[in-house]
Amino acid sequence: MDGVPVQKKEYDAAIAELADEGVFKLLTSPTYFNEQLHWRERRKLLLDVCGDISDADVIASDKQLAKLPDLIGKRSLEDHRKVIAARRAEINRELERIPVRIDEAKRALPDIAGLVPSELDADIEKLKSQQRDLDQQLLRIEGGGEAAEVRKQLREAEADLLDMRNKHREQADRDIGQKRRELNAAVTSAQLLDRDRARMANKIERAESEIKQLEETNVRLREQWNEVAKRELVMDQADTCPTCGQAIPAWQLEEAREKALADFNRRRAQDLETITAKGKANNERIMELKIELVELNKKHDSLKSEIAELTKQADALKTEIDELAAGVTDIATDLEYMARSQIKVELEARLKQLATDQQAATSQIRREITSINQAISALQTSKLQIQQHTQGENRIAELMDQERKLATEYEQLEQELYLTELFVKTKVALLEERINSKFKLARFRLFETQINGGLSEVCETTFNGVPYSGGLNNAARIAVGLDIISTLSEHYGFSAPIFIDNAEAVVKLPNVDSQVIALYVSEEDKALRTEVVK
Repeated sequence: MDGVPVQKKEYDAAIAELADEGVFKLLTSPTYFNEQLHWRERRKLLLDVCGDISDADVIASDKQLAKLPDLIGKRSLEDHRKVIAARRAEINRELERIPVRIDEAKRALPDIAGLVPSELDADIEKLKSQQRDLDQQLLRIEGGGEAAEVRKQLREAEADLLDMRNKHREQADRDIGQKRRELNAAVTSAQLLDRDRARMANKIERAESEIKQLEETNVRLREQWNEVAKRELVMDQADTCPTCGQAIPAWQLEEAREKALADFNRRRAQDLETITAKGKANNERIMELKIELVELNKKHDSLKSEIAELTKQADALKTEIDELAAGVTDIATDLEYMARSQIKVELEARLKQLATDQQAATSQIRREITSINQAISALQTSKLQIQQHTQGENRIAELMDQERKLATEYEQLEQELYLTELFVKTKVALLEERINSKFKLARFRLFETQINGGLSEVCETTFNGVPYSGGLNNAARIAVGLDIISTLSEHYGFSAPIFIDNAEAVVKLPNVDSQVIALYVSEEDKALRTEVVK
């Protein structure tokens, strides 16, 4: 530096005193901004230099956008566009379905020509009055005095037989019931203990599985420890400077080797210590689990013994219940029960005969009642058709009203969509206009229209409409790069020498306020030659 040999870190420190390394690269190379920076970094740098456009500024620039903040609320603009798109699609689907529904509703309207609701009600009431009269006649016939008395005696006989059966079973049921309660208690206890045993077995299985996993992990840790312990430092150290080609001093090479070896040994020791600590922790956990397994197995065996004893008790109780049930005698063999059963049979026969006598009288009345019911049903069906017709017309009116409302809502959504598109286009125009005004030659495209109509952020430099990355020649790239450096130098308040490679491609370099070091390829010059142009 100034003819004095220095180390790279000393050179970097000296440059850092003048400017940040990144800024220095931007101000010394015409291609660095466009070819080395990621497009997001280029975009951020342009916004830092020129300033972003706030949403409020965009809205203030066009009075049509004044309603936009109230429309989108707390949503982002892009989210609101998605909401609009989804709702428009939903409305379109509804508008396509509504005419079909209206047509279906019209076709479903029943024919009610000649039907008058008041006349139908009068006819129905007249028929119901006739039906009530016939019902009263039927009750009088079916409620004959002798039949009622026979039915009463039959109910009393059935009650006596039921009482005898209940008393006969009462004692046996008490004994069997007690044994069943004891059986249920034993079975319930065994089931509860078996659930405890299953949970215990699950704990044992998990503990054994964890021990197996920890032991397998320890095997891998031992293999890993041996691999780390055998690791040796391998250095591929160049003895010449890759930049200038000069030999690196021996003391620097030795210093680098010693530092690398020390770092290698330290990392290897740390790795071995980490592996050893993991293995020790695993062994301690294995010991805890084995102690726990001993206790779990004891409890598991104890539960199995208790379950076996309860199962044995349950089997014995089942045998006792079967024996008690087999010892119950049949009430049908009792003489008194047989006599009362015969009385019941005689009463049933008498009641059947009385019913046969009444059947002829009641059959005619029932046929008349059935005919009236059918007539009433037909009239009620006509009334239902009138009701269905009214409901259908109401449904058609509702669908038509819904169609009008959806069309109005769709128009509102179209207006909202237009405002969001206007906002995006306005912001793009304002932002690109602000940034491009800072440059003489370079122009920047900061947004790209997507297939769905939305915008995605980009940062493409153009010159006379030609993208930097798509067909711009070398001379134009250098000119654009110098234009960008001029604006950045003004922004940072700092100028640095500009290095231009392949300068022979440029007929005339644009004027800049910085020192320019142009590198030319010349067949006439066989050795490096410098020339100062003022």
